[in-house]
Amino acid sequence: MPFVNIRITKEGATTEQKQQLIEGATQLMVDVLGKNPKTTFVVIDEVDTDNWGIAGQSVTEIRKGE
Repeated sequence: MPFVNIRITKEGATTEQKQQLIEGATQLMVDVLGKNPKTTFVVIDEVDTDNWGIAGQSVTEIRKGE
């Protein structure tokens, strides 16, 4: 049973976009590894930008500087 975990910042990905991610990740597992889509699990975790850091700064702070 493959398990794919996708983490994105919580910035308004639509339900339709999330569905595309789930479908695409599932199909990738089928195409590359020959996995059964009926037993392929995809979980999308949305993380607040305050809780995602790059180079010692939160994404919130980085985006403020842009």
